[in-house]
This record gives sequence, structure tokens and C-alpha cells, in this order.
Amino acid sequence: MRTALFAFLGAIGGLLLGAAIGVLTGLAWVTVFKTSNFEGYSGMLVFFGFAPGGAIIGGFIGAIWAAFAASKSRLQMEDES
Repeated sequence: MRTALFAFLGAIGGLLLGAAIGVLTGLAWVTVFKTSNFEGYSGMLVFFGFAPGGAIIGGFIGAIWAAFAASKSRLQMEDES
């Protein structure tokens, strides 16, 4: 149960961090490749393309990392006793 809770918390943290990294990556993309601002195209690209993509990837990575860390610490506690 503890591992599942840590995986959930890791997924939430990964979602937030991934979305932030996605927005920053999108802003860099728009700046480097001179994406058009016509009718807010660059903003839509960043917030409807890069932010959700970063959130999904970050959520998966956060959940897997947190579950792995929780199960590893549990295995170490079981070995010591």
C-alpha cells in the first residue's frame, strides 16, 4: 500500500514538473523556430501541445521512479530484519 501511495504522489509531482518543463520547452521552441503569433498560434502550441506532452511523460516517470524508490527502501528494511 505504501508503494502505491508513493507512486501516486510521484505521478502528481511528475505531472506538475513535467508540465512546467513542457511549457519551458515550448517557449524555447517558439523562440528558436520563430513560430507565428497569428491568432495565438504559438500560445496554443505551447499550452495544448508541449504542456500536456510534458505532463504525461513526467507523470509516468514520476510514478515509476517513486514506486521504484519505495519498493527499494522496503526491500532494504526487510533485509535488515
